[in-house]
Amino acid sequence: MIISRTPFRISFFGGGTDYPVWYRENGGVVLSTTIDKYSYLNCRYLPPFFDNKYKIVWSKIEAVKNIDEIEHPVVREVLKFLNISDGMEIHNSADLPAWSGMGSSSSFAVGLLNALHTLKGHLPSKEQLASEAIHIERNVLKEDGGIQDQIAVAFGGFNKIIFGGEEEFEVVPLALQKQRIDELQSHLMLFFTGTTKMGLKVAAEQIKNTPKKSTELQKMASLVTDAEKILFKNDSIEDFGHLLDETWKLKRTLADLISNSKIDEIYDKGTKAGALGGKLLGAGGRGFILFFVKPELQDKVREALSDLVHVPFKFESSGSQIIHYQPK
Repeated sequence: MIISRTPFRISFFGGGTDYPVWYRENGGVVLSTTIDKYSYLNCRYLPPFFDNKYKIVWSKIEAVKNIDEIEHPVVREVLKFLNISDGMEIHNSADLPAWSGMGSSSSFAVGLLNALHTLKGHLPSKEQLASEAIHIERNVLKEDGGIQDQIAVAFGGFNKIIFGGEEEFEVVPLALQKQRIDELQSHLMLFFTGTTKMGLKVAAEQIKNTPKKSTELQKMASLVTDAEKILFKNDSIEDFGHLLDETWKLKRTLADLISNSKIDEIYDKGTKAGALGGKLLGAGGRGFILFFVKPELQDKVREALSDLVHVPFKFESSGSQIIHYQPK
């Protein structure tokens, strides 16, 4: 039996420039971090005396005899990709819901690859996990979207991720002083607005619009540099909040489906209560919304958004890990 633990991520700046349709021509960059909320995959070889060869427990319980009968697309394709023909039992649980803008599908893919590689006796590198998860989600399953999530959750930590060139991506950890990291973390608030399955539809619309959004995407990429300067030069941390407001205003122009009247209302309530800025995480529609709020004003923001679930969190730096391994 083996258990993998893979974090969820928060993307601050540059989202959209990690789409292949953009970065292969223009390059791309994002600033992101992983947080202490995780996806867990518990995997073991299934003994041969059960009627079914594969048991998959997620939001459904699947018990099937053939790989092609598996409904969960990532499980099905990862088993094929790793040439696993033995019976397998896979259980997934998570600290946050799926379809919520936190990179959950990529956390699942990376965590499953990590667990099954290790079960087979191979310890994959973080780069291998990210690259294989990108291959499964983008090339095999043909799902629309960027490639930052797979990289962020595989590597973990507070990073600048650069896209393009021969290596496809480069991860640059931000070596910030602990005091500065703690200061930033103390100003961030995360709220849950509900789940949506519109992410792929939003991503498809954004890809279609990309040729017409060059100015916006270049500006969004430049905000990564601006944010780095704020963090390293010890400028007022509040400037980071103003940048989040700027990037949200740019992001919502990339596709009509990114925001809606409900999200606009939540954002308006949050800023009127004291938030300096924020953004909806993920592709758009619903999910988690991040606000930047001075600590002394956070009670007011919580009160203004009392109909939403507030989710406290901390940054983490480990990425995808094996937390339990018992050889068969």
